[in-house]
Amino acid sequence: MIRIGNLSLPPDGDFDLLRRRAARALGVRPGALEELEIVRESIDARDKGSVRYIYTVETTLPNEASVVRSAPGRNIALAERERYSFPEVRRRSPLPPVVVGMGPAGLFAALFLSRNGLPCVVLERGRDIDRRTLDVERFWAAGALDEGSNVQFGEGGAGAFSDGKLTTGTHDRRISAVLDALVEAGAPADVKYSYKPHIGTDVLRQVVKTIRGELISLGCDIRFGHRLTGLTVSGGAVTGVEAESPNGRCLLSADTVILAPGHSARDTFAMLREAGLPMEKKKFAVGVRVEHRQRDISLSQYGPAWERLPPSDYKLACHLPDGRSAFTFCVCPGGQVVAAASEQGGVVTNGMSLRARDGENINGGLLVGVGPEDFPGDDALSGVRFQEQWERAAFRLGGGSFRAPAQRVEDFLRNRPSEGSGAVAPTYRPGVAWTGLSLCLPGYVTGSLRQALPLLDRKLRGFAAPDAVLTGVETRSSSPVRILRDENYQSSLRGLYPCGEGAGYAGGIVSAAVDGIRVAEAVASSM
Repeated sequence: MIRIGNLSLPPDGDFDLLRRRAARALGVRPGALEELEIVRESIDARDKGSVRYIYTVETTLPNEASVVRSAPGRNIALAERERYSFPEVRRRSPLPPVVVGMGPAGLFAALFLSRNGLPCVVLERGRDIDRRTLDVERFWAAGALDEGSNVQFGEGGAGAFSDGKLTTGTHDRRISAVLDALVEAGAPADVKYSYKPHIGTDVLRQVVKTIRGELISLGCDIRFGHRLTGLTVSGGAVTGVEAESPNGRCLLSADTVILAPGHSARDTFAMLREAGLPMEKKKFAVGVRVEHRQRDISLSQYGPAWERLPPSDYKLACHLPDGRSAFTFCVCPGGQVVAAASEQGGVVTNGMSLRARDGENINGGLLVGVGPEDFPGDDALSGVRFQEQWERAAFRLGGGSFRAPAQRVEDFLRNRPSEGSGAVAPTYRPGVAWTGLSLCLPGYVTGSLRQALPLLDRKLRGFAAPDAVLTGVETRSSSPVRILRDENYQSSLRGLYPCGEGAGYAGGIVSAAVDGIRVAEAVASSM
């Protein structure tokens, strides 16, 4: 296989032009390239007057070593992809593994176990994605929260109501296996090569349903409305699980439990702490959602070519004199700010966008890192209480009914309450209350954000635009706890495998799915 890098195309270039440029780089006729596969696509916007796509492609030809040696172009090399393979299955237990949670970690743990002859029992506290979507829409329309079925809980996990971003800072051979599985289930093929891949929440929900169908066809027993309430233990090993189900208390014998509850399963964390399971508080980040008009950000990023390019996003960060850092997180081009609460009496925000990313606004988390030294108390759940404190403050400040407190950037920087919107109309439902945000975030967080906004505006002109909208609060950037596990991915309770973002070992769809596969490998390899 031959890899050709740094092929440049204008915004209106097409695949035929890419083929011709690849052939020219190799010194062959375009017709000689029977197949041409894109392995990387990005946008170079350093020169706003000449924005372009940059591609890396792969192809196969006879006598490849000779072709590479004689090629007139640059950035050409022989390439061989590392193929993922699941390890040999050595598990002999007659009991099926039990997977708790149907977010990315739980789904991929169950998928790779069942594909290799180990179908699972899968317990999900929420509802299937279709009924869950109806529950979420009802909440956004009227503020009627279902604590068992919402943006945090249900089939697909929290990622099912996001942008379906597949970016990750990790490097792992399992990533290609995750992307392959998503494309097989209906995700767009470009998620395998885009520099910043995303599925879109509308497409992701269908992908999740397709994966569920495969799990069922492979013999998995999927049970919705089953919330983990306890573990049975003997001799330092798990022997079963207890769950609350639509039909009452449910008991299952199990010698292997993959625990992938998601980062908002606070009652599960409390149950595990009472059971004596080792866990620790960990760092995360809190702040607000910042919302701009998409056209303004795209113009700032791309210049005159912005209308011929996909909606732009951004990734910004700065270190502040007080030692803290502020950064953007989970940016949703052409999307909306969503109500993401999972408990009564608390406001939580997140971002979401569809595959088309064709909304008027772009939003992103604007967060400040916080750590154990900021949390009240010394126990493992002090970070949970910290989240709850500010979510409840935001609920009160919004006036109840899950309206979110909001403030224009100009007013926030001058520390004065806002009285209404300007050029940027907030997208959060069930609605916002114009106010000041100082009463729903710690003073050091609002202080850090006031320092950060002008600094980030230097990196992206217009980021601190006066009419940009800040909506609070964002507190669920990652899990506030880590459930400790050893080098074999087990907790001190043998047979219990903490997994994914909720257990403190991932930070997004892909990294959670990868962690699910890792744990599946460990389960399959155990005797």
